[in-house]
Amino acid sequence: MDWNRVEGNWKQVKGKVKEQWGKLTDDDLDQIDGQRDQLEGKIQERYGLARDRARQDIDDWYGSQTW
Repeated sequence: MDWNRVEGNWKQVKGKVKEQWGKLTDDDLDQIDGQRDQLEGKIQERYGLARDRARQDIDDWYGSQTW
């Protein structure tokens, strides 16, 4: 699944995102709306990570999913 499909299926995917990054609120997830750059920014903000680390964490999570 490419990221465009994540955006298109955001309502289903955001539950998995919340399982991985529990500090993200429902409002955060609504604001992100499937946009990867927004997800990176919110993870960076909530977890105090560098942007590169947030990007790598998303890549690792995305690669481990069974779509």
